[in-house]
Amino acid sequence: MIETATASSRPAAQASMSAPRTLDDLAALGVAELEAVYRRGTVPASLRALDGNPVCRMLSIRGLDGGGRARTIAALARASWFPWAGKSFAAQSDAAGNGINRVRLAGGKRWFPFTTRVEPSAIDGAPCILLDYRHAVNPKPIQMIRDELREVRPGLFLGPAMLDTGKSPARLILFFACDLAN
Repeated sequence: MIETATASSRPAAQASMSAPRTLDDLAALGVAELEAVYRRGTVPASLRALDGNPVCRMLSIRGLDGGGRARTIAALARASWFPWAGKSFAAQSDAAGNGINRVRLAGGKRWFPFTTRVEPSAIDGAPCILLDYRHAVNPKPIQMIRDELREVRPGLFLGPAMLDTGKSPARLILFFACDLAN
């Protein structure tokens, strides 16, 4: 299992939000609420459900959710010039695929490829879509990223980005989301 954040100081009304519908809904939540939503998410029957170039957004960063810093991070992540533009996915079968990160630097690049497959989550052991960056073309620090995704409503995927050195449990860094319907 992973190291998780402490409970957020957000109001109980937000914490009980049962079905976020948009990236903005998710961006309004802190790490603890996002983890609760993620735990309720599911894996689609086919990884083809992720195919395409969804609108993606960095959400809450562990240790920085709540208050002015969280609002600043949310505003930066929404900005059209934010360096990370999202991920692109292409299933090779119902159970496996690949993808790449879209970055707005240097006129727009596609960096840091990953493969996708279903496996147990480092969060709770339930099935998740793993984004595996362990490829020789990726720098070593990128290879230590463990991204996971679950569908929280049709076309809206939420996941933790974690650091996985292989020497200890994966450590939660932040949550992100990808919306294919946006």
